Amino acid sequence: MKTKVAVIGAGNVGASAALFLAERGMADVTLIDIVEGMPQGKALDMQQAAPLWHKGGRIEGANDLAAVKGSDVIVMTAGFARKPGMSRTDLLKANADIVRPAAEAVKQHAPNATVVVVTNPLDAMAHLFWKVSGFPKHRVLGMAGILDSARMRAFIAMELGVSGADVDAMVLGGHGDSMVPLPRFTTVSGIAIAELLPADRIAAIAERTRGGGAEIVKLLKTGSAYYAPAMSAVEMVEAILTDQKRLVPCSVLLEGEYGMKDIFIGVPIVLGAKGVEKIITLKLSSDELAALQKSGKDVADAIAELGVAV
Repeated sequence: MKTKVAVIGAGNVGASAALFLAERGMADVTLIDIVEGMPQGKALDMQQAAPLWHKGGRIEGANDLAAVKGSDVIVMTAGFARKPGMSRTDLLKANADIVRPAAEAVKQHAPNATVVVVTNPLDAMAHLFWKVSGFPKHRVLGMAGILDSARMRAFIAMELGVSGADVDAMVLGGHGDSMVPLPRFTTVSGIAIAELLPADRIAAIAERTRGGGAEIVKLLKTGSAYYAPAMSAVEMVEAILTDQKRLVPCSVLLEGEYGMKDIFIGVPIVLGAKGVEKIITLKLSSDELAALQKSGKDVADAIAELGVAV
């Protein structure tokens, strides 16, 4: 039987993720959104494109969260983008009101699924989804590190005039201003980045990575990034469905690793069919560890603000 992926939220990120998944023919895709007709229309458009991809598979749209039934993987993208005048707390609570019923529906209708959370504030929303669903910690992950690392890879490739496919980067921490790019663990075809770029350019790229999403928001004027976030989620789904054992940074529950406990934050993991198969503990310098723990405090503050101990 073909695998099924449900994408909750048919906005730009969700629809792009559904499109990328369908184009790869990895699974049947159900796109879910509360807006009447929108997920159905977008799904039908994709289904009509499917013959041109020479791939099989069904793409369906639905308004009822019960449509997650039978899903192997859930991609949670539904949520508000931060608008002018909206505080961080407003965004936190507004999106929590969207994540809670979604987690309850997944718990009821897709109890064996693995969940990839994209909704912002990402680390806190992953923590909330885990709490509400009651799923084991290895089956709820937040998408952030792959996106942040991809942005850093792109900036390095642009700087050097090389293919981004040859760049490996590692960005840990919360998905926000306090994320922690790690140039020491960044290479181009195995060559340390410090051998290819001066320290000031590396520092500038790390800083641009931290503001990678905000840079796009500023250019767009309205809206935010969606192609790269969607593709980052698809990378995770593919690793799960095909048991790739990828070593990638994802937001996962820590229970003492890196000196942190009871929070979701981006760290390197092995990602495969079981979800989080192993957390990799890097030997960080004192400065790197301090930066990661500072980022963890920001995430912990958001979780406490949300009152996520449901």
